[in-house]
Amino acid sequence: MSSTLQRIRELVSRGEVRVSEHAYDELARDGVFATELIFSLSGASAVEDYPQYGKGPCALVLHHLANGDRIHAVWGIPRNAASPAVLITAYRPDPARWSDDFKTRKT
Repeated sequence: MSSTLQRIRELVSRGEVRVSEHAYDELARDGVFATELIFSLSGASAVEDYPQYGKGPCALVLHHLANGDRIHAVWGIPRNAASPAVLITAYRPDPARWSDDFKTRKT
Protein backbone atom coordinates (compact mmCIF):
# COMPACT_ATOMS: atom_id res chain seq x y z
CA MET A 1 0.00 0.00 0.00
CA SER A 2 1.04 3.57 -0.62
CA SER A 3 2.48 5.27 2.46
CA THR A 4 0.75 8.46 1.32
CA LEU A 5 -2.64 6.72 1.26
CA GLN A 6 -1.96 5.24 4.69
CA ARG A 7 -1.22 8.70 6.13
CA ILE A 8 -4.38 10.08 4.49
CA ARG A 9 -6.48 7.26 5.96
CA GLU A 10 -5.08 7.97 9.42
CA LEU A 11 -5.92 11.68 9.13
CA VAL A 12 -9.43 10.98 7.85
CA SER A 13 -10.05 8.48 10.67
CA ARG A 14 -9.26 11.31 13.13
CA GLY A 15 -11.60 13.70 11.32
CA GLU A 16 -8.73 15.76 9.97
CA VAL A 17 -10.10 16.16 6.46
CA ARG A 18 -10.93 19.01 4.11
CA VAL A 19 -12.65 18.96 0.72
CA SER A 20 -11.48 21.53 -1.80
CA GLU A 21 -13.99 23.70 -3.65
CA HIS A 22 -12.79 22.12 -6.88
CA ALA A 23 -13.55 18.64 -5.52
CA TYR A 24 -17.04 19.75 -4.44
CA ASP A 25 -17.67 21.12 -7.93
CA GLU A 26 -16.46 17.96 -9.67
CA LEU A 27 -18.41 15.70 -7.34
CA ALA A 28 -21.60 17.71 -7.82
CA ARG A 29 -21.16 17.46 -11.59
CA ASP A 30 -20.98 13.66 -11.28
CA GLY A 31 -23.75 13.35 -8.68
CA VAL A 32 -21.45 12.03 -5.95
CA PHE A 33 -21.30 13.17 -2.33
CA ALA A 34 -17.98 13.88 -0.65
CA THR A 35 -19.10 11.74 2.28
CA GLU A 36 -19.29 8.73 -0.07
CA LEU A 37 -15.57 9.10 -0.78
CA ILE A 38 -14.70 9.71 2.85
CA PHE A 39 -16.61 6.61 3.98
CA SER A 40 -15.21 4.44 1.17
CA LEU A 41 -11.58 5.48 1.75
CA SER A 42 -10.84 2.52 4.01
CA GLY A 43 -11.49 0.09 1.12
CA ALA A 44 -9.98 2.26 -1.62
CA SER A 45 -6.71 1.44 -3.37
CA ALA A 46 -3.84 3.60 -4.53
CA VAL A 47 -3.51 3.81 -8.31
CA GLU A 48 -0.58 6.23 -8.40
CA ASP A 49 1.47 7.69 -5.55
CA TYR A 50 3.23 11.07 -5.69
CA PRO A 51 5.08 11.35 -2.35
CA GLN A 52 7.39 14.11 -3.63
CA TYR A 53 4.77 16.28 -5.35
CA GLY A 54 5.61 19.98 -5.05
CA LYS A 55 2.44 21.01 -3.22
CA GLY A 56 2.71 18.06 -0.84
CA PRO A 57 2.38 14.29 -1.01
CA CYS A 58 -0.68 13.06 -2.86
CA ALA A 59 -2.13 9.93 -4.38
CA LEU A 60 -4.61 9.00 -7.09
CA VAL A 61 -7.03 6.64 -5.36
CA LEU A 62 -9.69 4.29 -6.74
CA HIS A 63 -12.88 4.26 -4.67
CA HIS A 64 -15.63 1.65 -4.94
CA LEU A 65 -18.90 3.24 -3.87
CA ALA A 66 -21.75 1.34 -2.24
CA ASN A 67 -23.80 1.54 -5.46
CA GLY A 68 -20.98 -0.11 -7.44
CA ASP A 69 -19.65 3.08 -9.05
CA ARG A 70 -15.90 3.51 -9.29
CA ILE A 71 -14.45 6.95 -8.73
CA HIS A 72 -10.91 8.27 -9.01
CA ALA A 73 -9.96 10.81 -6.38
CA VAL A 74 -6.78 12.72 -5.72
CA TRP A 75 -6.05 13.02 -2.01
CA GLY A 76 -3.17 15.00 -0.60
CA ILE A 77 -1.53 16.50 2.45
CA PRO A 78 -0.32 20.10 2.25
CA ARG A 79 3.44 20.51 1.86
CA ASN A 80 5.30 20.96 5.15
CA ALA A 81 2.14 20.17 7.13
CA ALA A 82 1.07 17.13 9.09
CA SER A 83 -2.65 17.73 8.54
CA PRO A 84 -5.32 17.77 7.12
CA ALA A 85 -5.99 15.18 4.43
CA VAL A 86 -7.38 17.10 1.46
CA LEU A 87 -9.72 15.71 -1.17
CA ILE A 88 -8.34 17.67 -4.11
CA THR A 89 -10.48 16.40 -6.96
CA ALA A 90 -12.56 13.41 -7.99
CA TYR A 91 -14.04 12.12 -11.23
CA ARG A 92 -15.52 9.13 -12.97
CA PRO A 93 -12.62 7.52 -14.86
CA ASP A 94 -13.02 7.35 -18.64
CA PRO A 95 -13.01 3.68 -19.76
CA ALA A 96 -11.30 4.73 -23.00
CA ARG A 97 -8.30 5.96 -21.01
CA TRP A 98 -8.08 3.26 -18.30
CA SER A 99 -7.83 -0.52 -18.08
CA ASP A 100 -10.98 -2.45 -17.18
CA ASP A 101 -10.14 -2.29 -13.48
CA PHE A 102 -9.37 1.48 -13.71
CA LYS A 103 -5.91 0.96 -12.20
CA THR A 104 -3.70 1.27 -15.29
CA ARG A 105 -3.63 4.05 -17.86
CA LYS A 106 -3.98 2.95 -21.46
CA THR A 107 -1.21 4.09 -23.80
